[in-house]
Amino acid sequence: MRLIANAPVSFGVFEPGAPPLAAQEMVAALSEAGYDGIDLGPLGYLDLGRLGGLRLAGGWADVPGESFDDLDATLDAFDRAPSAPFKPVPTLGPPSMPARFARPGHGEPEMTDWPAFAARVQAAADRCRERGYEAALHHHLGHAVETPDEIERLLELTDVKLCLDTGHLLLAGGDPVKALDDWSDRVGQVHVKDASFALMDGDLRSMMGAGVFTPLGEGDLDLPGVVAALRDYEGWIVVEQDTLPAHRRTGDIVADQAANLRKLKELGL
Repeated sequence: MRLIANAPVSFGVFEPGAPPLAAQEMVAALSEAGYDGIDLGPLGYLDLGRLGGLRLAGGWADVPGESFDDLDATLDAFDRAPSAPFKPVPTLGPPSMPARFARPGHGEPEMTDWPAFAARVQAAADRCRERGYEAALHHHLGHAVETPDEIERLLELTDVKLCLDTGHLLLAGGDPVKALDDWSDRVGQVHVKDASFALMDGDLRSMMGAGVFTPLGEGDLDLPGVVAALRDYEGWIVVEQDTLPAHRRTGDIVADQAANLRKLKELGL
């Protein structure tokens, strides 16, 4: 069984300033489009008692340092949200690296202290399991885990699941279709995201403003191949189209998310 969600990041909600769309407007738009669920977004953005029939698919939490307070706050939110038949997935985010953010996708400079980082990831995954949730590490452009080799290393050093993001992996030199096969036993959540190599210029923020993460089917992702590779996958699939709200009209963003779901259904997902 697979369920398909969307996420506040598709609407630029994580950006500074007032969100481009009120939480209840977003919930209504995604419900009307036919999505099964929604990602958490920033803590406090969603009213978890008013999800309009949507279920909570997961939510981002930075890989913690010495304190689990922020991670626990995310898991507390999960406890309050409707989620059946799948529990929400704590999406562990590796730390951002300014030099990588300025030149994303190249895996440079390399993170130096892998053992310490892997230990923090493992501790976070263990904490989530104590609370009844299975975490997944989200590789990400501009962050400490970016390239396919770095994902492999993280998987070797921990037993954490992987949140496989097709767009971030593609722009970091990976093959999302092959990855879904190679890492099938470790994939705990999938973010389906298209991306354009032609718009991969500048730092990550400028790339997002230029629309590097395109509507599904309009970038360089082998979307039919991804859908075929998900034939045996069970769990949450989250459609994302990371954007900067100042660069796009809210109505266009809403229309894109409805079209993204229709595209997946046309391909048989």
